[in-house]
Amino acid sequence: MNGIVASKGIAIGKAYLYTQNEIEMDMTLTDDVEQEINKYNTGKEKTRVQLTEIINKAVKTLGEDKAMVFEAHLTMLDDPTLEENVINKVKEHKQRIEVAVSQAIEEIAAIFESLDDEYMRERAADVRDVGKRLLFNIAGIKMQSLDSLEEEVIVIANDLVPSDTATMDVQKVLGFITEVGGKTSHTAIMARTLEIPAIVGTGTCLSEIRDGDIIIINAIEGEVIINPTDEELKKYENIKQKILADKKKLELLKDLPAETTDGYSVQLFANIGTVKDMNGVLRNGAEGIGLYRTEFIYMDSNNFPSEDEQFEHYKTVGEMMEGKEVIIRTLDIGGDKGLPYFKFQEELNPFLGWRAVRMCLDRKDIFKTQLRAILRASKYGNLSMMIPMIISIEEIEKVKAIIEECKKELRAEKIPFDEQIKVGIMIETPSAVMMADKMAKEVDFFSIGTNDLTQYTLAVDRGNEAISKLYESFHPAVLRSIKMVIDASHTAGIPTGMCGEFASDERAVLLLLAMGLDEFSMSASSIPIVKNIIRKVTMSQIKEILEYVMELNTSEQIIKYMDNIVLELLN
Repeated sequence: MNGIVASKGIAIGKAYLYTQNEIEMDMTLTDDVEQEINKYNTGKEKTRVQLTEIINKAVKTLGEDKAMVFEAHLTMLDDPTLEENVINKVKEHKQRIEVAVSQAIEEIAAIFESLDDEYMRERAADVRDVGKRLLFNIAGIKMQSLDSLEEEVIVIANDLVPSDTATMDVQKVLGFITEVGGKTSHTAIMARTLEIPAIVGTGTCLSEIRDGDIIIINAIEGEVIINPTDEELKKYENIKQKILADKKKLELLKDLPAETTDGYSVQLFANIGTVKDMNGVLRNGAEGIGLYRTEFIYMDSNNFPSEDEQFEHYKTVGEMMEGKEVIIRTLDIGGDKGLPYFKFQEELNPFLGWRAVRMCLDRKDIFKTQLRAILRASKYGNLSMMIPMIISIEEIEKVKAIIEECKKELRAEKIPFDEQIKVGIMIETPSAVMMADKMAKEVDFFSIGTNDLTQYTLAVDRGNEAISKLYESFHPAVLRSIKMVIDASHTAGIPTGMCGEFASDERAVLLLLAMGLDEFSMSASSIPIVKNIIRKVTMSQIKEILEYVMELNTSEQIIKYMDNIVLELLN
């Protein structure tokens, strides 16, 4: 069967089917409100104790950064909106507590699933994980876990929630296969953290695989082989050993520069969402942070985070990077990305709606709180600001005026900050591409957001599965746009980076390098792979490749050609 590669590698072992019992819901109404609320409080306290134990175990097995997932689970458990909703269902609608909790959890999960951002959509699984644990504790039923496996296995499940991966015996789990999930699902993120091969989104693994079946996870090509032949076992064991040897070689690149064989060097930065991502950044030798997605600070809060709260987040990251650049993207929310504590108007086309800098300029109070926090934190690290969704010079001028206003206030309050802090913009709209030569004179740097740039250039909703085949960053129009932006920035004497997924695509790296991209920002785990490719080529070699590609007419031709180039390079 086939699925989505969540964590690359090869795993061979016995299948272990992992399923949870379902709780039977009593849908009859009740008048004993006090009893139902007492059951809720008892179940909540049991859940709190269990989550605290999971946090302690996760610190040891996954590290403090990943253990913070469960700190967030504790926050969800104590969310006053959740409790208010649950109690209201019991008091006003006479629902039994299990029904009330189940419905309230699903309502919150649905909010996350409605968001455009794939990472945030996948967080619905975290909400359901907390909800399921709470429900089991209310019902007095013990949950299954992966903490006492008797032998090495490949786990087969519908999905793995955070508490599953935190409590599992990592010495016994060789790999994961799940029916649901994508590249940004919790299962995928944890598999990459643990460096365990995983394939998700197979759809049918629980019905097609039996306990004890011998399984090969080919998490290179997204393939699962059930009960393989001796010949297949030998073939994939050899591939597995080669991958392990290659991985050890990549580890040796950590402190080496991202430099071509003829001496041309670029910077490899990392994308982060929260402070908890920093361990991977430091472990993989990132030269800076190219994208700090600050919206997660807002989404993980029960209200708009204060200036002091934000200051602590930005200060911590700045100090951890020890003078290396940290590019903080200002609040990129609104329209299709909601907040549970702030009401956004419904829009017919949220992708083109009230979001990012548009919201910030309209809600100057929210914007200034963040800008002041960034400015204050700039004393403790090499911080830069990056403004998303820019379409005009007027917007840049308005943003710069508000930044100056914040600086003036901080000077009056005698609060120190970096007077020379850099201000850049994201290039993710066709208008920004067309105006890049003018905009380059107004800012300190560009960063290309290929996810949205592809969407807007091709008029393809990247969240719409019906037209997903049309969404392609290798489209000649997108490549021409990228080159136009890089050329415009260099003419004006400023650098251009890229923080979209395209920056870590092995095929794209060579083209972007030849175009003159100055900084590549990506998931930290991708840095060694990209560095390895860069260190295998010369600029003259890749300029010839780029020249040929820019003459091709279709994305299909470009992808086929680049696949062959990368294959030759890595073999």
